[in-house]
Amino acid sequence: MEGPSTNLIEYIDLNQKSFAIAAGSILFNPTFWNIVARKEYHDKTLTKLAGGNSRLGCYILAVTIFCLGIFRDFLYERALRDQPTMPLLLTPPFQLLALVLIISGNILVLSSMWALGITGTYLGDYFGILMDEIVTGFPFNVTDAPMYYGSTMSFLGTALFFGKPAGIILTTEILVTYIIALRLENPFTANIYAKRGTTATRPSHEKEL
Repeated sequence: MEGPSTNLIEYIDLNQKSFAIAAGSILFNPTFWNIVARKEYHDKTLTKLAGGNSRLGCYILAVTIFCLGIFRDFLYERALRDQPTMPLLLTPPFQLLALVLIISGNILVLSSMWALGITGTYLGDYFGILMDEIVTGFPFNVTDAPMYYGSTMSFLGTALFFGKPAGIILTTEILVTYIIALRLENPFTANIYAKRGTTATRPSHEKEL
């Protein structure tokens, strides 16, 4: 008698509407914050809406990005529930790997938020709220984008924990989206600091969240 299939493709149902919705949300979030942040940098749109208070404008964007992240996480988990479960991924080795990824990913995300603060995490440099010096301690001595890569690790860990190969596909989309976002954001942020004449060019806009 044959055991469960080990072919990942057999456990991915692309016809589920929830899968497409989750994929769309993953793509939307970084697209949204990059467009809004650049609009703010050039036109001070959110600062004007906040009555000329750039810090308040940044806080408004921070809350918006955070809520979008929570909603994306909800859509991701709902998409996983609608997908087939692969028994192999529920075995102890994969479950242990899942927990390691989730814990490590969250450590990277939370520690980077602590190091950068609210405005440092949520695009404060686009509002003219610049950091005094580059952040070089943990977790930035591990990776230059701990929030993005930590988030990716958490998503992958969640997919493995629930035994959902479809989650691996969505996690790949997350990683590709973040890599593209970094290629857009890093030069722009570096230019902002260059105009101020400082070496504090640590990207402060990794708002996974």
